[in-house]
Amino acid sequence: MVDNPLLTLAEHAASWRTRPLAPEVAHHARRALIDWFAALLPGCSFPPATLLAAAMAAERGPGKAICYVDGKPGPLRHAALINATASHTVEFDDIFRDAGYHPGCPTIGAALAAAQAQGATLEELLRAITAGYEVSCRIGMAVQPSHYKYWHTTGTVGTFGAAAAVALLLGCDAQRVAHAIATAATFAGGLQQAFRSDGMSKPLHPGHAADAGALAAIGAAAGVTGALDVLHGPVGFAAATSEDTGKWDKALADLDRRICITEMTFKNHGCCGHIFAGLDAVRDLQAEHGFKAEDVARIHLGGYSATKDVCDRPVVNTEQEARFSAQYCIGAMLVLGGVRIAAFTPENLANPAIRAVMPKVSVSLDPELAKDYPGRRAAKVSIALQDGRELFRYQPTRKGDPDAPLSDAELSEKFRELSVPAVGAAAAEALLGALWKGDALPGAVPLLATPALRAAE
Repeated sequence: MVDNPLLTLAEHAASWRTRPLAPEVAHHARRALIDWFAALLPGCSFPPATLLAAAMAAERGPGKAICYVDGKPGPLRHAALINATASHTVEFDDIFRDAGYHPGCPTIGAALAAAQAQGATLEELLRAITAGYEVSCRIGMAVQPSHYKYWHTTGTVGTFGAAAAVALLLGCDAQRVAHAIATAATFAGGLQQAFRSDGMSKPLHPGHAADAGALAAIGAAAGVTGALDVLHGPVGFAAATSEDTGKWDKALADLDRRICITEMTFKNHGCCGHIFAGLDAVRDLQAEHGFKAEDVARIHLGGYSATKDVCDRPVVNTEQEARFSAQYCIGAMLVLGGVRIAAFTPENLANPAIRAVMPKVSVSLDPELAKDYPGRRAAKVSIALQDGRELFRYQPTRKGDPDAPLSDAELSEKFRELSVPAVGAAAAEALLGALWKGDALPGAVPLLATPALRAAE
């Protein structure tokens, strides 16, 4: 029985400042950092990050943390807010499957800003990221899956990842890390409805989490205290956002044995992860049987709860809606051969071939798959072809999940695909090499064109 999960997590997080950093863990932390930059750099040219950067430029103030949207240095919280927002925009950010959570955006968004502000080393950054993933992923496991009924985990639980990581970089001991986590709990927010309807709020969830977590850590470093029973108390975080006061024994049972950052999912499609298993099945069936989009009579996707609740969207009008539509994304997979950034351009949103597939796609909740969520993200896909053939595929996992991971080479290719259009081949290759093998903290990476210039084109 865990007496106080917050104190346990704070002690564990603080230990990452001095404990041996195993080469495997350091390598996985580098992978997470590479994947975060892959998602960040293209997102720097899209709203809402571009709008925020312009609106907040006048209040930036002095500092050493880089805002990657405009390449300028400023205060820790300014950079954390805007960078974390940008890194969630194109939907290519990492996932911790067991918590239904994107830890990279809020945790790395805040940690890198803090590291730059403090003049930290790359190893100190990797340690802080690892600690932030540990704290937030385990809090996520304690409140899931019921938390996801109303709350967006990346906005809520992400606040803890940012707080823990920044607290380490600010030199907090275990007691002050605990107070950072405690204050972060009452700052956390992010509603499901924000991405079930159209709008720009969803990327702001990790932006707010990074900013709020950083504020909690800054306060804790200065002596600000929080309620140390706030995670498991009768009216605390878990009680307010899940079905009970937290499944803490389960979430902390393998602390020190299982390191969460070594079990990340890195996205292989640029849309909602709850569609991934279905997309993998459609891709493989098309490759095996050689049919085209126009050969399809009907497609049925059976999935777990979030596949049905979040991604059954037969009608879409915007890029945001399309990224969360199984109908649209399956159409894009069949017509374009992949669901990457290009799938969501205005031209493809209006592509008649994709639109022709959408009415043929149905989605249902499969009880067998639902009971395994969130630990397994599976799909069952049935395709009826015009020539009478009936195809079926059970997809037990997703390409990119810990049991079917992207290799280092595949992760590098993902990084190049997403970053080269944003910063150019030479800058992308230099950054990639430094992130894999270097010892220096990442700095500014100028975009090929400023957001203002792109908006004017």
